[in-house]
Amino acid sequence: MPTEGFFSAVLFDMDGTLVNTEPLWLLSEQDLTGRYGYSWTSDDQARCLGGPLDRVGRYMHEKTNAESPEFFTNTLIDLMVERLHQGAPLMPGSEVLMELLTSMNIPMALVSASPRVLVDAVLENLASHPFQFSISSDDVAKVKPHPEGYLKAAEFLGAGISNTLILEDSDTGVTAARESGGWVIAIPHLVHIESVGRVKTYESLEALNENELLSHYRNCMAN
Repeated sequence: MPTEGFFSAVLFDMDGTLVNTEPLWLLSEQDLTGRYGYSWTSDDQARCLGGPLDRVGRYMHEKTNAESPEFFTNTLIDLMVERLHQGAPLMPGSEVLMELLTSMNIPMALVSASPRVLVDAVLENLASHPFQFSISSDDVAKVKPHPEGYLKAAEFLGAGISNTLILEDSDTGVTAARESGGWVIAIPHLVHIESVGRVKTYESLEALNENELLSHYRNCMAN
């Protein structure tokens, strides 16, 4: 049975939360737009952080004035598939956190704005993972910042969304998580996310030891 006095489930975002794919996204974005004479910057990456990928494709099309938004979206996915099949490192603290939540018998799922082919490429390169299932952009009608993915994940796990913890790193993802009605821990990079309402910000997953998580749960339930 799950640990009493704690969240019924924990939902992980993938890119930038579970695995450190952002450097790979940056390389792929620079590679693709560089073919058309555009120098992709960290500011461009920050503007596109969290997807959805069709928005990234439109952004690339506007910046390069070349091809079509669909071309950029699909080519970017192909580039990322190649890189992810070579492996992507876990974010600091994510492995220890998953092991802790497993020891507490807390159900977990992965909810990503990336397409299924990228989610599977990441999961295939993890020796083991505790996720009962994963949700990709192909599995929902509306992707982040819409909360559908998180609502669906909580339902699949049989957990009330109001007693579910969601881990995110981007404005887009935090919006989806907050709008779902869940409690949100944000671990931002490239962007600033404030601790307000149902959102609490940490610098790293490494800060989320058992005492901190239990304290955070009690604070959430008191509000």
